[in-house]
Amino acid sequence: MKVIRWILGRVILLLNALFSPKSVKRSELEQKEIDDAVAQIHLYQFDACPFCVKVRRAAKRLNLPLATRDAKQAQWEQELINGGGHRKVPCLRIEGNNGEVEWMYESNDIISYLEKRFA
Repeated sequence: MKVIRWILGRVILLLNALFSPKSVKRSELEQKEIDDAVAQIHLYQFDACPFCVKVRRAAKRLNLPLATRDAKQAQWEQELINGGGHRKVPCLRIEGNNGEVEWMYESNDIISYLEKRFA
């Protein structure tokens, strides 16, 4: 089963690389504002997870320099469990201006949030 999962993961990564979406074009000022806002957001993910790939593709389409954290690394895994409560990916960590942190699971919810906030 592990071998099948590994092979499928590599196929997903290959297809993602071959059919990468085009990014939205913005002016330098608009992109800088987006970059500053995105600096407070982190995506906890696994490289070959299809739902994580879906979120990363949406971020690329929106031209968001979304910081990713590999939840297989002990440091990020523990942070995900302590903060979000689950070892489940994808998970978006959103830090507000007031210091409050929101943990958002489910790829469709994450994509919807990113599109509403940054589209």
